[in-house]
Amino acid sequence: MAHCMRVLHGQGSRTRVVLSEIQQRCFSVSPLTAAAAQVAMSKFDKVPLPYEKLTKNLEVVKKRLGRELTLSEKILYSHLDDPKGQEIERGASYLRLRPDRVAMQDATAQMAMLQFISSGLPRVAVPSTIHCDHLIEAQVGGEKDLARAKDLNKEVYKFLETAGAKYGVGFWKPGSGIIHQIILENYAFPGLLMIGTDSHTPNGGGLGGLCIGVGGADAVDVMANIPWELKCPKVIGVKLTGKLTGWTSPKDVILKVAGILTVKGGTGAIVEYHGPGVDHISCTGMATICNMGAEIGATTSVFPYNSRMEAYLKSTGRKDIAATANSYKHLLTPDNKAPYDQLIEIDLSTLEPHVNGPFTPDLANPISKLGEAAKKNDWPVDIRVGLIGSCTNSSYEDMGRCASIVKEAISHGLKSKIPFNVTPGSEQVRATIERDGIAKTLRDFGGTVLANACGPCIGQWDRKDVKKGEKNTIVTSYNRNFTGRNDANPATHCFVTSPELVTALSIAGRLDFNPLKDELTGADGKKFKLSDPFADELPSKGFDPGQDTYEHPPADGSKVKVDVSPTSDRLQLLEPFDKWDGKDLTDLTILIKVKGKCTTDHISAAGPWLKYRGHLDNISNNMFITATNAENGELNKVRNQVTGEYGPVPATARAYKAAGVRWCVVGDENYGEGSSREHAALEPRHLGGRAIIVKSFARIHETNLKKQGMLPLTFANAADYDKIKPDDKISLLGLNSLAPGKPVDCEIKHKDGSTDRIKLNHSLNDQQINWFKAGSALNRMKEIASGK
Repeated sequence: MAHCMRVLHGQGSRTRVVLSEIQQRCFSVSPLTAAAAQVAMSKFDKVPLPYEKLTKNLEVVKKRLGRELTLSEKILYSHLDDPKGQEIERGASYLRLRPDRVAMQDATAQMAMLQFISSGLPRVAVPSTIHCDHLIEAQVGGEKDLARAKDLNKEVYKFLETAGAKYGVGFWKPGSGIIHQIILENYAFPGLLMIGTDSHTPNGGGLGGLCIGVGGADAVDVMANIPWELKCPKVIGVKLTGKLTGWTSPKDVILKVAGILTVKGGTGAIVEYHGPGVDHISCTGMATICNMGAEIGATTSVFPYNSRMEAYLKSTGRKDIAATANSYKHLLTPDNKAPYDQLIEIDLSTLEPHVNGPFTPDLANPISKLGEAAKKNDWPVDIRVGLIGSCTNSSYEDMGRCASIVKEAISHGLKSKIPFNVTPGSEQVRATIERDGIAKTLRDFGGTVLANACGPCIGQWDRKDVKKGEKNTIVTSYNRNFTGRNDANPATHCFVTSPELVTALSIAGRLDFNPLKDELTGADGKKFKLSDPFADELPSKGFDPGQDTYEHPPADGSKVKVDVSPTSDRLQLLEPFDKWDGKDLTDLTILIKVKGKCTTDHISAAGPWLKYRGHLDNISNNMFITATNAENGELNKVRNQVTGEYGPVPATARAYKAAGVRWCVVGDENYGEGSSREHAALEPRHLGGRAIIVKSFARIHETNLKKQGMLPLTFANAADYDKIKPDDKISLLGLNSLAPGKPVDCEIKHKDGSTDRIKLNHSLNDQQINWFKAGSALNRMKEIASGK
């Protein structure tokens, strides 16, 4: 108890934790109070809905600002740790926030829980959950694939289960479903502020919550009851008018927005949807739109509370939450004259279905122009596989609309021309579509129903129909289509679209088929045109919960043992990173100068590497293996500047580390976009990296680098990227006077003896500079706990 108090009080007066709160939040054994007798945040939690507190905080902030507020501002500012004193300036201030809960998927939860164990705290301070969805590989079908995953990953699952029991974290077993769908069905509510260790956490915005993707170290802060820090986002408004009709679906809204804003256009901003068109989109459709907002770099996305959310809450057994939310609509909707930093208007009535890709989710192709674009760009027109589902598009409505298309095709004697894979988002959706015959319809079409897991969307796909390097096309209803992401084949052209269009294109087997105008030929030789898809928004018989896959933590987990074998190749306890020595970082060797797109997939590949997410040293062998080396245009082949020999990037980094050679990385625009995986920051730090110097960063990755004691720096002049050669030495000078807003002096020493001096910017604040000096945020937490 004393240790818990030291850590929490170590943040000084800004944290302001009282003893009773520590007793309740650190140990979670207090009996229900009068306040807790109110409506709970979920059926699994005793913590009440926070509306009363949020309303009081909002009144304070609104009086201070003296203006109308957007919905995202209302939710965010009402969760401030210090609403009276917090500086609030969009795009500038660092907000200190108190999220309501934390969610972690199994691949990222391993490192998050290992870091929490290192903190020495006895129990998490806020409701938190672990979801086993990333480690299940798609091979033959749901049941067999799940059984195989349980066997292969039993050590990791046991670690997560026992760690959850010991530290008070709810555990959703493998097979329960994808984290974001479980959150939507059970935990999300209007006005929620949640952080999740996955980039698609914003899915919860479909139920009116601000749900933000973060790295595991951020989750540790919140679980340790330390205020969570976020740079005050700007707000991009998307005004929706009109009504979705025909083949146009909610997915087309975000595909259109991605085309407008590009993969970095939302960086540093929350995307807030509003306008009369909102009421013509289902709750799960709104979740789809928010989910894929991660692809434009947005902090998160959100919709205002409305009747469609109310209906979904009631259908998922949360009528009390709906009734309570109805009394707080002033908190859960934007003010009429709320100011947006940017405004986009979309008329849903004229919105055309889109198919985005290949290789990037912001290459927007209206369906009417897709075939022409494919032929012009030499994209393979023949489609090899169609895949529907994922955390983005696996709702009951999605599956039902696809089934309506399938039934019509079957009535004309047609089935899918290509392999057709179906990923239910949750056990609840799987059980319900089985009960209602939808799953059977999709199987009759030729579909394979996979496990309730991420599967091919994140590279967990044992694909056999093409060889690596073979040029081919797939279409999916997923959210992300970076090179090699789904099947580890860089020649696979992946296109992202709605599940309805995936289904239609799978019948035709070609990219140049447009179901809005093109005809198909039935088995009887007669031509026919597919009707508009349709389905119930919610199951008329209610949801079937399926198998019980949740394990609640015991009230007292102090006697639970969490084992990590020292010989394990899957799990490894963490050793603290070294502290900064107080000296300038001089003559840094450049490990790799990256050319072009460098996502977290490029820095730390997923797929077969997911099994090492709990073992930092082993997973570091995937570092930068798919990033393009600017020197030679090749992957995983860099020159060792000490020996002159070329070799793999991880091996070269290990050689530098063994020789005491400190190194840095030079990169391009929007470096670190994509997944929230903090391994992309942990691995360079573990193998001796000190700084990442790029044109610009994606938000989550930049924060992850800061948390691990790395220096994330950006060129003051983007053209200076071209001044750096792979064999240069980089010196970062004046670090003793490192301060917020003050550029870092950089000296580039060329091999011929000449030098260039340039300026590098950073976004470090005072607290983050202390993370750098301490060696990591976790090191700093321990310093505070010990009174340093």
